[in-house]
Amino acid sequence: MSKLTDVPKRILIGRALRSDKLGETLLPKRVALPVFASDPLSSVAYAPGEVLLVLSVAGLSAYHFSPWIALAVVVLMFTVVASYRQNVHAYPSGGGDYEVATTNLGPKAGLTVASALLVDYVLTVAVSISSGIENLGSAIPFVVEHKVACAVAVIVLLTVMNLRGVKESGSLFAIPTYVFVFGVFCMIAWGAWRGLVLDDTMKAPTADFEIKPEHPGLAGFALVFLLLRAFSSGCAALTGVEAISNGVPAFRKPKSKNAATTLALMGGLAVTMFCGIIFLAGATDVRMAEKPAQDLLLNGVPVGEGYVQDPVISQVAAAVFGDGTFFFILLAAATALVLFLAANTAYNGFPLLGSILAQDRYLPRQLHTRGDRLAFSNGIVLLAGAAALLVVVYGADSTRLIQLYIVGVFVSFTLSQIGMVRHWNRHLKTQKDPAKRRHMIRSRAINAFGAFFTGLVLVVVLATKFTHGAWVALLGMVIFYVTMTAIRRHYDSVSEEIAAAEQRPDEYVRPSRVRSIVLVSKLHKPTLRALAYAKLLHASELEALTVNVDPAETKALKEEWERRGINVPLKILDSPYREITRPVIEYVKNLRKESPRDAVSVYIPEYVVGHWYEHLLHNQSALRLKGRLLFTPGVMVTSVPYQLQSSEAAKKRARRRQDWNAPGSVRRGPVEKAKKEPSAKSD
Repeated sequence: MSKLTDVPKRILIGRALRSDKLGETLLPKRVALPVFASDPLSSVAYAPGEVLLVLSVAGLSAYHFSPWIALAVVVLMFTVVASYRQNVHAYPSGGGDYEVATTNLGPKAGLTVASALLVDYVLTVAVSISSGIENLGSAIPFVVEHKVACAVAVIVLLTVMNLRGVKESGSLFAIPTYVFVFGVFCMIAWGAWRGLVLDDTMKAPTADFEIKPEHPGLAGFALVFLLLRAFSSGCAALTGVEAISNGVPAFRKPKSKNAATTLALMGGLAVTMFCGIIFLAGATDVRMAEKPAQDLLLNGVPVGEGYVQDPVISQVAAAVFGDGTFFFILLAAATALVLFLAANTAYNGFPLLGSILAQDRYLPRQLHTRGDRLAFSNGIVLLAGAAALLVVVYGADSTRLIQLYIVGVFVSFTLSQIGMVRHWNRHLKTQKDPAKRRHMIRSRAINAFGAFFTGLVLVVVLATKFTHGAWVALLGMVIFYVTMTAIRRHYDSVSEEIAAAEQRPDEYVRPSRVRSIVLVSKLHKPTLRALAYAKLLHASELEALTVNVDPAETKALKEEWERRGINVPLKILDSPYREITRPVIEYVKNLRKESPRDAVSVYIPEYVVGHWYEHLLHNQSALRLKGRLLFTPGVMVTSVPYQLQSSEAAKKRARRRQDWNAPGSVRRGPVEKAKKEPSAKSD
């Protein structure tokens, strides 16, 4: 069985890494940027389009508000980046928003943040991959026809790549991310040159279309609500910013400084690309509609169901570079690929956060385990499964999925910044150095403004997106919160139950007698070995036990027992219904009732076989008995193995693979604790 699972595992994810190789998996800034920031960088492929889609409800005249919405998103992005630069210096251990909220606002606030982030990471994978599939499908019809299957296949591929290790996957993801960034900047620069210097006329493929407004003539509150909804859609550009604060331990030293630099670089690139695409969309007369078949008009006639609405970035690229040119194709390919890779932000954030939550006993301990390649493999697999489920349920439709998006991330933004304000207040009470106090006061002001702004955006997002699907994300947060609370309660209960008492009499832990029972089916070598081993341990009482399901076999066993003169009494249990397990269990329970302070030790002879299919032919009764006896207090079960000749083949295979870790090996992480950097630093 080991061979069947181990060989494919090595082919897919590579050889296992030693624990002392963890330092070699840490990331330099040039690799950390695409690993942790691919989500906010790639969001410029769909965030501008979401803004224009919402504005189209009021018709073409509402498009002139798009620059102002872009400006609001830029202010928010810089606010969040500046705030998180304080976070990574103050809390470099990788807990991110969860650690900040737990430390400063209490466990309930921390758990709320963790629930929000876990939901948002799952949605990041689902939205990014679904959007990438739709972009790719505009060029390859097969992908559109089977987009759910293709999306799941991409999730599986990304999962395998991340199981190979953070550094290895980061190196693979760096190239398309940088090509995408380079392509977008080339498009912005060339578009600005053509428009401002050469005074060329650039027209998008939809420039001649008209938009039929769903609600013409919006004014007053209705217009304000529409603008707020467009702003909340544009805020999709901020998702993934928090992943850097969660991933600080994955950076090379100095960790906090490198993480803060990566944050600033990511913020500058994202807002430049977002604003550039918004302005070029206006200059090239891009037209978008939520229902293009009915609301986009060409010569006064709807374009119809056969029309495929290309993303904003594709239309702008066609206007600037020319449809079908080399740079157009390069940018289109890089956009589709980087949207797939944007999910990698979640593949790094979710397992790290899951590991921290598992260490705090809010999630199963298996999520704190590092796999063969020193990645948190169980967290990666859990994320992939949840994202695949969402993709299947929502049909890989990014328009439906994006309505669930960004609620969780603004919950975490807001609580994190409130926590940082309390963090600085606490340090200011004890800090006497004037220079350090000035730094802390400045940092507190940044975090306070961040808390106010992100809190305001959270209210806007909830108000404008709740009925469009945000309630599903909130429901997911509640489910995570309740589940993690229940897990923590269970772990606490078990810890309290099994805690060793400080002062107890010896009799409390030492049974008065040990009564040993050797289970016997036939008199053969495994039985004789079990009897010899049981005698060696010198129990107070020792007896052999068999169940009479076949009178002829039982009679033969008794005669053979007496003929050999075995000096261990043989107890025979009647079983009129030919059961084996129940009579043994009832007999052992009766022994416990007669003498509650006695311990009962049950010895079960078992075959050791060499092939997986032989397990189906042997030891089935022993497995059932062990499973039942485990639930009987005061009963110890000992397996006495007897190696059959076929087990020699398994031993040889094990020797050939002695340098490999077995598939079921348990590995605990992190391998080494990172040294905490000074907690009161500020930029």
